Amino acid sequence: MAKGRDLKPHIGIFGRRNNGKSSLINLITNQEVAIVSDSPGTTTDPVKKSLEISGIGPAIIVDTAGIDDTGELGEKRIKKTYDAIKTIDCAILVITQNKFGSFEKELIKQFRDYSIPYFIVHNKADIEPLEALTIEKIKDFSQAEVLDFSVFGKTNADELIVLLKKTIPETTYQKPSLLGGVIKPNGVILLVTPIDSAAPDGRMILPQVMSIRDVLDNDNICIVLKETHLQQYFDQHSPEPQLVITDSQAFDFVNKIVPAHIPLTSFSIVFARLKGDFEQYMQGTPTLSELNDGDKILILESCSHHVSCEDIGRQKLPAWISKFSGKQLEFDVVAGLSDIPEINNYKMVIQCGGCVVTRKQLLNRLRPAVDANIAVSNYGMSIAWINGIFDRVIAPFKNIAHND
Repeated sequence: MAKGRDLKPHIGIFGRRNNGKSSLINLITNQEVAIVSDSPGTTTDPVKKSLEISGIGPAIIVDTAGIDDTGELGEKRIKKTYDAIKTIDCAILVITQNKFGSFEKELIKQFRDYSIPYFIVHNKADIEPLEALTIEKIKDFSQAEVLDFSVFGKTNADELIVLLKKTIPETTYQKPSLLGGVIKPNGVILLVTPIDSAAPDGRMILPQVMSIRDVLDNDNICIVLKETHLQQYFDQHSPEPQLVITDSQAFDFVNKIVPAHIPLTSFSIVFARLKGDFEQYMQGTPTLSELNDGDKILILESCSHHVSCEDIGRQKLPAWISKFSGKQLEFDVVAGLSDIPEINNYKMVIQCGGCVVTRKQLLNRLRPAVDANIAVSNYGMSIAWINGIFDRVIAPFKNIAHND
C-alpha cells in the first residue's frame, strides 16, 4: 500500500477473515474494488481505493487483511493491518456471527491508542442477526455505535454512510486555511520561491501551489517571484507586503532583504501550523543548541523522491546542523511512512513539512518521539533557528489557535 501519498481522509476496514470486509467496500464504493471470496485470507496487503462520499467528499477506503490470519505469512499480514491503523482517520470494525472477542478488543485498544474514531458493523445479518447478548458484550468494552447490516439484506447502504459521517471527524475532510487568522483581506502576500536543482522540472511544489490558492481564497493579491528578484521588488517601491513566505532554504538571504517590520515565515512553517505538532516543534527546536558529540538525529521525510546533491533532508540540513553545533553528529533519514528505528536512540527528530500526508498520519508519526520526551522540530523551524531568526518566523502564528 502506498501509504501517506494522499491528503484525503483515510477510512480503514478491519476485522477477521471472511467477515465480508471486501463485500462491504464494494458496496460503499459501488464498484468491484476488492476481491470477494468464500476462502478466508483473500485480502493480503492493505489496499486503497479512492471514492466520493456525499457530505464528506473525496476519501480513501483502506481494505486490510484479517486480524485472525495464521502462519508465518499471516503474521506479516496482521502486522501490516496494525500498521495501517497509524495512517487512517476513521475505522470500521466488521464482525459477524455475533463474534466479539480478543481479536476485536485488541483492535479497539489500538484505535484508542492512536485516537482513531470508529464504529462497529455486524455484517451478514441476513444469515445471523445481531443478538442482544452480543450488544451487551460490546457495550461492556466499548461505547462505539453498532450497526446490524447485510450487503444482501434489506439494510440500506445509506445507513452505513450516515454512521460514517457521524463518526469521522469533520476536520479530516474540511479544508482548513493555511493562512487563516494570519493575514487580512485586500493586502499583498509575497511568495519567494527559489528554483534550484532540487526543484521539480516545470512545476511548483505542493506547498507553493496551496499557498497561492490560499492567498487568493483569503482575498489578497499574491505575488510570486524568485529570490533573485526580491531586492528589485523592494527597490522599485512596490506595494509593501503584509507577509512574506519563502522557502526555508533561502531564510538567510531573504531575511537580509525583507525589512524587519514586515512579517516573514516559510512554506514549511506554514505547513507545521496546519498539520504538525506546532507547540512541540516550538519547544523542541532549541535542542539544536544543546547537541553533543555522538548525538543521533532522525530526519523524517514524508515522500520518497530522487536524491540530488542539493537535497534538503539528506544533504543540506545535516550539513547545516553539524556546522551550527560544531559537534560530531549522526543522521538517519527515513522516507515515506516506513518503519523507523528504535526512537530512544535519538536526541532529536526533525520532520519535513508533511505536504503529502494527512495530519493524522504526521501526528502519529511523531507520537513515539513525543511520548518518549524526545525533542521534535521541522525543517523550517530548524533552519530558522540555525540562522538566528526563529522568533521572527514564528511571530505571525503566535497567539493564534492551532488545529487540534
